[in-house]
Amino acid sequence: MEKEDLSLFVEWWSDLAFWGEYLPFPEQLSKANAEKMLATLGFNVFFVQKKDGEKIGNVTFYNSFIGGNRLLEIGYGIISSERGKGYCSEATQLMVDYLFLSMDISRIMASTSIKNKGSQRVLEKAGFTREGTIRNSARGTWRDCYLYSILREEWKEPKILTRTA
Repeated sequence: MEKEDLSLFVEWWSDLAFWGEYLPFPEQLSKANAEKMLATLGFNVFFVQKKDGEKIGNVTFYNSFIGGNRLLEIGYGIISSERGKGYCSEATQLMVDYLFLSMDISRIMASTSIKNKGSQRVLEKAGFTREGTIRNSARGTWRDCYLYSILREEWKEPKILTRTA
């Protein structure tokens, strides 16, 4: 994400339609708070674009902590009119390839509502394994989520970055 993209990021972050029915917790976010969040919390945001350059979503990675251990977590979102077209699956696979190729990490994790079948398909297509249920973990209306992960030894090689046209 470039500095000029911050307004779009803030707009999507604050929009219930962007988050969808499974994460009903949009928080109003100012540009100043977004800059602070991105700088201090380790959020790394990449936009998902169509071939014509239209921005239709984002995929992020950030630090997460379990049992005092620093772990890497990813998240993603696509505008509602572009869901179900494979953009999120491709972006997630690209992010997994990028992270394993560029960082010395052994694990990437993600979570999704137990009701969000589309998000579960995205993660499974990217090679993630469902590890279990995290009860009452989603903000807003408390709901259960599934925890997914992919280990470096399960990933083995890039799925997207080595494709040729």
